[in-house]
Amino acid sequence: MNMASDPRVQPAPRPPAKPALIANDAEALAAARQLAADFARNASARDAGRLLPWSELERYSASGIWGATVPRAFGGAEISTVTLARVIATVAAADGSLAQIPQNHFYALEVLRVGGSEEQKRFFFGRVLAGDRLGNALAEIGKRDFKRRTRLVRDPAGWYVEGEKFYCTGAIYAHWIPTLVVAEEAGDEVSYLAFVPRDAEGVTVIDDWDGFGQRVTGSGSVRFARVGVEPEWIVPFKASFDSPTTIGPHAQIMHAAIDLGLGLGAFEETLRFVRERSRPWMDSGVEQASDDPLTLHQVGHVRVRLRAAEVMVERAAAQVDAAQRAPDEDSVAQASVAVAKARILTTRAGLLAAGKLFELSGTSSTQSEDNLDRYWRNVRTHTLHDPVRWKYQAVGNFHLNGRRPPRHGAI
Repeated sequence: MNMASDPRVQPAPRPPAKPALIANDAEALAAARQLAADFARNASARDAGRLLPWSELERYSASGIWGATVPRAFGGAEISTVTLARVIATVAAADGSLAQIPQNHFYALEVLRVGGSEEQKRFFFGRVLAGDRLGNALAEIGKRDFKRRTRLVRDPAGWYVEGEKFYCTGAIYAHWIPTLVVAEEAGDEVSYLAFVPRDAEGVTVIDDWDGFGQRVTGSGSVRFARVGVEPEWIVPFKASFDSPTTIGPHAQIMHAAIDLGLGLGAFEETLRFVRERSRPWMDSGVEQASDDPLTLHQVGHVRVRLRAAEVMVERAAAQVDAAQRAPDEDSVAQASVAVAKARILTTRAGLLAAGKLFELSGTSSTQSEDNLDRYWRNVRTHTLHDPVRWKYQAVGNFHLNGRRPPRHGAI
C-alpha cells in the first residue's frame, strides 16, 4: 500500500488559489476532457504503485468542476445531472480512481441542496466554490445490520461526534468530512449528516484501503474521538428520505457513470492493443488482427453494449434532472427505476469490455508491465458498490406490481 509505517494521513493543504469558476455545462465538459487527457498519462503507474494522486486532484479541483453543481442562486453553474454524468464517465475512462474520489463530494452537495438551511447552503456552497473538497464517512463495518453506530452526542460543552467509519472515499483528500451520525431524540434514533472539519482535533484518517481495484481512491478508515462540531454544520439526513427527493438516484447515476467510463476506457485500450500488437489467429486467413472476422464481431458486440449503456445513463440522468425540478412520489420513483436500469447496463457493459480486452488482445496483453488488468480490477471492484441483482428486483417490482423503489442512497 501507499503508506509508511504510520498509515495515518495528514490533512490536505488549503487550496493555493481559488478554483476557476465553471460558467456552464459546455465549460465543465471541456475541462473534463482536458483533465482526462492529463490523467491518462500516468494512470497505470499510480495504480501499480498505489500512489495517491495529490497533484492530479489539485488540478481537478482547481478546474472548477468540483463546484459546478452548486446552484446558480449561490454562485455556481448548476450543471445538469446529464452533464455531471458525462464529466464523471470522461474522467473514469482515463482513471477510475480519480473519477470516484469526488463522487461523495457531489453527493454531499445534493444532500445539502435538499435538506440544508439557507445559511448552511450559503456557507458550504461558498466554501466549495473557494476550493474546499468534501469527502465522506458514511459506511461502517463489523456488523451485518446496516445500522450506524457513530454517535452525535451533546453535553454541556457542546456537540461531539464519536465513532469509526470505513470505505471513506475522498476523506483522505478532503477539507470537510460529511459524516453520517445518529442522535438520540425523544427515545428514537435520528440520522444527520455532520460536516466535520478534516483538521479538527480528534479526527484520524487512515490509508488502509487495500482492495485489488480502485487502489488510489483512498477509501480507508476515519476515526472520530470526541470531535467537536458546530450545530450549523449538522444537516438533516433521514428527513431527506422521508419525502421524495433525488438524493438516491443522484448518487446512483454517478456510480453508473463511473462504471460506464471504466468500460469505455477498457474498450479504447482493446482497440489500441489489437491494432498495434495483437496477432491474427492462424486460421483467420488475414494478416492483421484488426481484420480477423471473429474479432470484429466481438468488438462490435462490446461497442453496442457500451453504447446502450451510454444512452441509458443519459436518459436516466435526464429523469433525475426532471425529478429535481419537480420532486414528487412519481417523478422520483421513475428517476430511481431509470437509474437502476442504467446501473444494470453499465455493470454488465463495463465488465464485458474489461474481460474482452484480454480475450481479443491475446496472451501478450496479460504482461504485468502493461498493467491492463487494472481495468477489470477497477470495474469489478466498483460494481460491487451496490448489488446489481437488487436493481433487477426494483425494476421488476415497479413494472409488474407498480411498487415504487425504497428511498435511500443505494437505489
